[in-house]
Amino acid sequence: MKHLLRIALIGALSLLLASPRLQAQTKVGNKPERLEWFRDLAFGMFIHWNVDGTLGGVISHSLVGASKDYSDRYFADLPKLFNPRKYNPDEWAELAKLAGMQYVVFTSKHHAGFCMWDTKTTPFNVMNTPYGKDLQKELVAAFRKQGIAVGFYFSPDDFLWLYKNGKPVARHPHPGVTPAENPGLLELDKAQIRELLKNYGKIDFFFIDGPEGGLRELCWELDPDIVVTRGAIETPEQFIPGLPLAGAWEANLTMGTEWPYKPTNETYKSGQSLIRTLIETRAKGGNLLLNVGPKPDGELPIEQEDRLREVALWMFVNREAIWNTRPWVVTNEDGVWFTSNKTQDTLYVIVTDAWKYGEPKTLTLKSVAASGKTTISVLGQTGDLVEYRPQVKPEASFTQTPEGLKLTAWKAQRLYTNNQWPNPVVIKLTNIKSGVTPPVIQTIAARWDAAKKAVIVEGKLDDLGKVAAVEVGFQYRVRPEATEFTSRPWTATALVSRTATGTFTQEIRGLEAGQRYQFQAIVKHPLLTLTAKDVVLTIPQS
Repeated sequence: MKHLLRIALIGALSLLLASPRLQAQTKVGNKPERLEWFRDLAFGMFIHWNVDGTLGGVISHSLVGASKDYSDRYFADLPKLFNPRKYNPDEWAELAKLAGMQYVVFTSKHHAGFCMWDTKTTPFNVMNTPYGKDLQKELVAAFRKQGIAVGFYFSPDDFLWLYKNGKPVARHPHPGVTPAENPGLLELDKAQIRELLKNYGKIDFFFIDGPEGGLRELCWELDPDIVVTRGAIETPEQFIPGLPLAGAWEANLTMGTEWPYKPTNETYKSGQSLIRTLIETRAKGGNLLLNVGPKPDGELPIEQEDRLREVALWMFVNREAIWNTRPWVVTNEDGVWFTSNKTQDTLYVIVTDAWKYGEPKTLTLKSVAASGKTTISVLGQTGDLVEYRPQVKPEASFTQTPEGLKLTAWKAQRLYTNNQWPNPVVIKLTNIKSGVTPPVIQTIAARWDAAKKAVIVEGKLDDLGKVAAVEVGFQYRVRPEATEFTSRPWTATALVSRTATGTFTQEIRGLEAGQRYQFQAIVKHPLLTLTAKDVVLTIPQS
């Protein structure tokens, strides 16, 4: 009887463990619904701050290959000089809120190992500085007060631990330096993560900038709802992918060339460039995490604040086109980027071409078709009047044509006194549908052929987009530096007609030796032209 009862219990337990509901509860990873919530947030503030911010150089990495006397001064002297007397996180949070940022990620610990919170794991922390307070606790409270979700950046690398334990001060791929190779470092990381996720209330995100093995699982164990970004999803740094990536992803971008405060020799992107970067990121389905680097006194550099305020003005008008959106069937047409509301048949047409205040603009969208219920408006405007011009009624309109949906709209909102506001205008269309089946193309590879002294670029056409023929080719450029971003123009190769799917190649000559180039396939459909995700190749020195 006991034997039969034991069998019955084992059977019942097996059925329970096999149930989809229990499997879903025990599955480790980012929850799909939390990733969708993360995608809705769209825009966040990254904050890079460290004990070496007083020097105005690279964050942490100056310790790699450094002499003993430099390292000793770094670890012993810099904490004595860390005193951000003007630190006011409420001001940061208010500016982030105004700029339309819906989450923040703060550098709790960078590679040097300095902890910006009150930790029991190491004396190398903010409490043992002239500031002497848990500034991270103050930051969390300030951003939560503005309704902004909170995340922590954490580096599993710890240069102080490596230095004290006689290990090379370096990161992977240098041997012998990762937590997996150093059990003591792994335990230190885990103890610090437990403090971060237990002592500050519910933390929404965790950014693991380094070997994540065992650490992201600990995050999910401590809070199954937490979203691990770097370490679990794509987080491209200082660039935007050529095509939308599958699912949630996050681009990480500086305003200048450096992550922390850089007082000299810095070059900043314009506010206009940052706004366009945000637009492109959202059109491709990603989040933008835009970085600031506080000054040693705790204030944001005025150059960074100024740019955030330009973004703030644009977002105050147009945030509907950025929050809670997903990619359209194509990311862009000439001079126009698209986002669409995830729950409605609503399209945001973001016009980046030059547009004079008080003037109409007409454009034809080849990928969009109207329905009997379609409406048109311009975000931030009523369409009733232009200031000081009562004879003008700036009402937007549309007409369906064989070439596509023809729109006419006005730039009628005055945002600068001189009317020279240079940033995009957003046209909103409701109850629309796709007007095209886009072709599908990909860039396979780019390789150097020494014998031919040429780059051989290979692409693949996967779908013609329901037409008899398309034209394919490539375009290329020197890959921009971080401060340039997308300023360099593309050079196109000759286009070749294709009536069937499959691979294709071209030779590109005359490229500069030692230079790093981007290459991407391009397809010209009768209604629109699309490009594929790029590949990067450095041309060898001859």
